[in-house]
Amino acid sequence: MAEPILQVEHLGKVFESRRGRAAVAAVDDVSFTVAPGGSLAIVGESGAGKTTVARMLLGLETPTSGRILLAGHERDRRRLPTAERRRRARDLQIVFQDPSTSLDPRQRVGNCLEEVLRLHSGHDRRTRGERVLQLLYQVGLDERHVRSVPRQLSSGQCQRVAIARALAPEPKVLVLDEAVSALDVSIQGQILNLLSDLRAQTGVAYVFISHDLAVVRQVTDELIVMRNGQVVEVGRTARVLDAPRHPYTQLLRSSVPGPGWTPRRGGLGETPMRV
Repeated sequence: MAEPILQVEHLGKVFESRRGRAAVAAVDDVSFTVAPGGSLAIVGESGAGKTTVARMLLGLETPTSGRILLAGHERDRRRLPTAERRRRARDLQIVFQDPSTSLDPRQRVGNCLEEVLRLHSGHDRRTRGERVLQLLYQVGLDERHVRSVPRQLSSGQCQRVAIARALAPEPKVLVLDEAVSALDVSIQGQILNLLSDLRAQTGVAYVFISHDLAVVRQVTDELIVMRNGQVVEVGRTARVLDAPRHPYTQLLRSSVPGPGWTPRRGGLGETPMRV
């Protein structure tokens, strides 16, 4: 079997106490692997620690314990030269939840993509221009969108631009942090199909952060369930969703609304997790 492209070992993150409050263990002894071209979902309620894990993968938070290896190289905590930070950024990119806040509202789409290529590739200006068009076609857009700014695009088109921007450095791993939850349901399906196609075309691996079980069923192979910063269940996505073993996973699964469901205050029923 191929070596994992991403390996997380005993990852922990403790936020120190402030103003007399106790320290908070946001992530506690989390371990997982992602195969080359694989797709892993991290699911759980708000506050489970999913996004903190994603931020540590990206280097936006420093782990308190454990280690992260990407393509066999440890993403350690030392201060690094600019060239090394850029190399690491090329390896792992992210698509955020809301493209309206992750894209510069004043920057044209072509300039957005060309800027990433200028920072992360050795291409000349002409080649960068050709690559911009290639990226747009890859995500279902075209040359008509090169001079558009985000306000001229639909939410789905904006998220396609965000995906193209993340793919521009040709990363080994793409983190998708609730990447379709801000979109209409009909648009979600289009973006999920696009993500499946892109993984097949490029061989990029996904780490998919989500609370929506229907989404992770469609686009992921493996699944880990987090609660209070810890992993409580792990396995193939279909197995975990169809035959959950941990009581918490069973509770998440049972919170899916069925016929006659009505909202109730508090608990999981307030924000159902669809499958």
